[in-house]
Amino acid sequence: MKKKQWQGWGPGEQTEQHYLVQPRALAGGGDVRHVSEFLRASGWRDKSKTNGPLLMESPDRTVRVAYDPYILPGGWTIHGQADGLNGEWTANLGRQTPVEIVAGMTDALTRPRSAHAPNVWAPLQEQNWHTRSEGEHYTATSPDGTAWMQYHHSPDGTAMWWTGAKDQQGIGWTANFTPNTPMHLVQALSAELANPDPVMRPRGRVPHSAQIRTWSVSVKPSQLSAWQQARITAARAATWARNSARSTRPRATARTHTPAGGARTRR
Repeated sequence: MKKKQWQGWGPGEQTEQHYLVQPRALAGGGDVRHVSEFLRASGWRDKSKTNGPLLMESPDRTVRVAYDPYILPGGWTIHGQADGLNGEWTANLGRQTPVEIVAGMTDALTRPRSAHAPNVWAPLQEQNWHTRSEGEHYTATSPDGTAWMQYHHSPDGTAMWWTGAKDQQGIGWTANFTPNTPMHLVQALSAELANPDPVMRPRGRVPHSAQIRTWSVSVKPSQLSAWQQARITAARAATWARNSARSTRPRATARTHTPAGGARTRR
């Protein structure tokens, strides 16, 4: 295990031991506030009941994000109502899905959809994932073999995406997406799944796995708070910019109406 010392803090604060974990797909669930606080800062409503599971609702009430650790197998459920582009859809992600990977999908729910056609495979190929096809099924596997993304096309025409990660002890998580799940959301998740950067976990929350690499880091509470606040501030700024753009958008000018039988001026 490697040791890193973080520099640059003022006096009076005690450092806390955390760990950088790689690959992120095997880092464990993490703090759900990484997801919920970003959504809240983006204008989502917190519909959670006291001491109950997390439940966040989009401003237009068409999408809900829930996390329930009190049931088996537990985990994340993201549900979208039917709209003009997609039918009703659901994404289910296991309890040990790292919050950074979940946030790839939930953060994308707060942003305007890109005009470019989504490509789920592109982020994986950029990180040298191995790909193979078997008839109508297509699979990409991470270079270390711990994570995968699969596309299944059934004979009845139903398309299904499935992803997950697992170590040699069989510990990990899976996620699946119903056929109508918007592809730009699946692509956003695959980008975080393939992200090679490590993620941080506090001491005592690092999974026991022979297939992860860890670096010990000394972090002060103010530094952790600053990182968290930067993410929230970015969400608020983006939300403010979108709302401002909508409010300043020029309205169509009403056309002049000439009453029936009225005189028209010739030029």
